Amino acid sequence: MTRYRLRTFALELVMIAVGLVFAFPVYVLVNLAVRRPSDASSPIAPTTSPTFDNFGAAWEQGALGGALANSVLVTAGSVVVVLAVSALAAYPLARVTARWSRWTFLLVMLGLVLPFQLAALPLYQTMRDLGLLGTPVALILFYSGLQVPFTTFLYTGFLRTLPRDFEDAALIDGCTPLQGFRYVVLPMLRPVTVTALVLNAVAVWNDFFTPLLYLSGSSQQTMPVAIAGFVGQYVSDWNLIFAALVISVVPILLVYFALQRSIINGFAGGLKG
Repeated sequence: MTRYRLRTFALELVMIAVGLVFAFPVYVLVNLAVRRPSDASSPIAPTTSPTFDNFGAAWEQGALGGALANSVLVTAGSVVVVLAVSALAAYPLARVTARWSRWTFLLVMLGLVLPFQLAALPLYQTMRDLGLLGTPVALILFYSGLQVPFTTFLYTGFLRTLPRDFEDAALIDGCTPLQGFRYVVLPMLRPVTVTALVLNAVAVWNDFFTPLLYLSGSSQQTMPVAIAGFVGQYVSDWNLIFAALVISVVPILLVYFALQRSIINGFAGGLKG
């Protein structure tokens, strides 16, 4: 058995300190979200008379119901497209050893190097010419193209660590390469798929600039843009802002906690590979 030493105790103290550092902003967020507008005490001081009226007021004044639905639609649509395209693209890139495969992989990886701001204006003009401005479809197309290189990189690295024995057996039994991928490889990609799902979902859900650009002037807004509407030039309803932030955080937290074990297994599998 491993003995409990002074080093172990010191590591535990460091871990507790790090946990408190990360928990402090969450405490401030929840503390201000349930604070009454008349309470002008320090944000660090615990609220003496908490209220949940801020959540109802934020939901109504910010039209968060429609914004939440738009965010769910954009996030779910983008993640589904990104995972499907990236998994299908990564399979030949990881399994084919020809020179064109390596060059194609490097070409895809350019998407990780080039900043998307370089194409912001041409993409905006393209969406305008297609008549997609002000619709969630524009955001889904944008995020799909933006996130595919990174997700393909994850899938390719994971696929290169998997043995080919099961695939070869499926091909010998008469499966086509696509059938072998669907019935043999895809189930083995579950850990990295869940990891990529959460990473992409968080990136899309929290983005502010792109929805502000592509949905500007329309009634359809996502959660970050709707929350920003509480901040005016002269007035800022901070209690409503923090209440809206809590509402915005809850869906992603639920997804994370539901898939927590698979996410950890995905990171552990990637590290082992």
